[in-house]
Amino acid sequence: MVVLFQYPDSAPLHLEGCLNKCSGIEIKKVDILVDNVKWDDKGLAVAIAQNVDTGAILMQGFVNRDALVTTIYSRKATFYSRSRSKLWTKGESSMNFINIHDIFLDCDRDSVIYLGKPDGPTCHTGAETCYYTSAFDFLRNSQVKESKMALTTLYSLESTISQRKAELSGPQNGKPSWTKRLLIDNKLLCSKIREEADELCRTLEDDEDKQRTASEMADVLYHAMVLLAIRGVNAEEVLQVLRQRFSKSGVEEKESRRP
Repeated sequence: MVVLFQYPDSAPLHLEGCLNKCSGIEIKKVDILVDNVKWDDKGLAVAIAQNVDTGAILMQGFVNRDALVTTIYSRKATFYSRSRSKLWTKGESSMNFINIHDIFLDCDRDSVIYLGKPDGPTCHTGAETCYYTSAFDFLRNSQVKESKMALTTLYSLESTISQRKAELSGPQNGKPSWTKRLLIDNKLLCSKIREEADELCRTLEDDEDKQRTASEMADVLYHAMVLLAIRGVNAEEVLQVLRQRFSKSGVEEKESRRP
């Protein structure tokens, strides 16, 4: 068994004034937690903010004990500014707060992840995240100036579909790509979604191998994401619905759907 936190006989208490509005959290346990973080010689640890729905890395900063405690109680991502020597909460000027759902410590307990939902763009440039410069793109072509979001596979696909949709407003040369055909033909798209969903079900009914199931599910996802693009719905919105549904019991979730 791995012991994550050592419980001292007596832990110092802080932020007693927060008790009334933070009654769900025991102050002593918070102190025990932050006492077990491996702060560096300046009393700091790296803090990475991550989107709870997309998994996107939003930003990186530093926290000290007070910043971490403040984040725990306020549920707003709070950091320590090394240049100004004071705490700052992301969004305090832009109102683009990062609303914290959970906080994770790494295996060495010397860095943390703020898992949260941003109210808007995180970067001061207006970008969704602070990570939009690809090192490999630069190495291939040092003249590349286009910003590129650090996207995982699902969101790279969403970005490609969005690009194809945007291209439809310009001049069309040659035969349209399959994605463009789907974007302009609702009947074709819906027939493909039904077809691919049926083929996915057949992998279960016919006891086909896992690779076949993964392949058919990929087809369903791709065609469904084209439909989302047509409807102007982001994959992040779908994942948010899933998170909200599965954070509740079945009865609570059904009650929340009632008009």
